[in-house]
Amino acid sequence: MPKTLSNKNNLQVLYEDNHIIIINKRAGDIVQGDKTGDKPLSEVVKEYIAEKYNKPGAVYLGVVHRLDRPTSGIVVFARTSKALPRLNKLFANKEAKKTYWAVVKNKPPKDNDTLTHWLKRNPKQNKSYAHKNEVPDSKKAVLDYKIIKKLNNYYLLEIDLHTGRHHQIRSQLSFIDCTIKGDLKYGANRSNKDGSIHLHARKLSFVHPVKKEPITIVAPPPSDPIWDDCLSSIL
Repeated sequence: MPKTLSNKNNLQVLYEDNHIIIINKRAGDIVQGDKTGDKPLSEVVKEYIAEKYNKPGAVYLGVVHRLDRPTSGIVVFARTSKALPRLNKLFANKEAKKTYWAVVKNKPPKDNDTLTHWLKRNPKQNKSYAHKNEVPDSKKAVLDYKIIKKLNNYYLLEIDLHTGRHHQIRSQLSFIDCTIKGDLKYGANRSNKDGSIHLHARKLSFVHPVKKEPITIVAPPPSDPIWDDCLSSIL
């Protein structure tokens, strides 16, 4: 079971050793500092490490990958300079298996399918647009999805990523008219009250970059009526 520390940041640590630390990110947290100036998760984790291990100097922490701000779930950080390049290579080579949960209003055309699109990013809008065919400056995006639960008014999809593009899941699901609950940017009718979207990095499997042991991490989604309904018969 993940442990929630009784500190001011309520940091939920899913896994921790000398080389890596894995956090269950809350929706709304930013992984790394940006132009907003808001305190990033990376700094919160550094404070946690400094306090727990009574480190007087600067704490080393490497950002391996990111999650969109309104998304919750698994984020991996490197605790050593030895682990960081190995983790970067592992993620770049798609040797980390990522599984997401998404709650959508509309039922997808098929109960399970592989979606292949070409995504073109618009930096000014901070948005990616999906196309059926390749267009200039686009990147190929591939994911598998399956319906794993029918909720009262929604569907819970489990998604396996084959590529890691900007806003990939959000953009591709929107293209098939399955916008994620709360995702105004990609076509939802209304936002969630807390600004989150119902997209959660649920599971991550990879081989430890130093110990060479297989690791599988599962992150509980945030507690709200819809996520709680998702968990009611799925563990």
